Amino acid sequence: MKVRVFGLPDCPKCIMLRDFLKEHKVKFEDLNVKDEGVAREMITKSGQKSVPVIEIDDEIIVGFDEEELLVELDLD
Repeated sequence: MKVRVFGLPDCPKCIMLRDFLKEHKVKFEDLNVKDEGVAREMITKSGQKSVPVIEIDDEIIVGFDEEELLVELDLD
């Protein structure tokens, strides 16, 4: 399973998402949308300009939704 997080270092929801993934020992790639190429990729994949955006394999989740993440990541 490949997990990528599009976000900003100081975004409160992004921090919550990263902490959630670390707590559940989910390895993820942390991408900073201050990089124009990363931002373009996020917008192309999600249609969103707000962060966080999570890519799990080919699934896109916009925002930090703990319940949806538990299901998508198959966590208990």
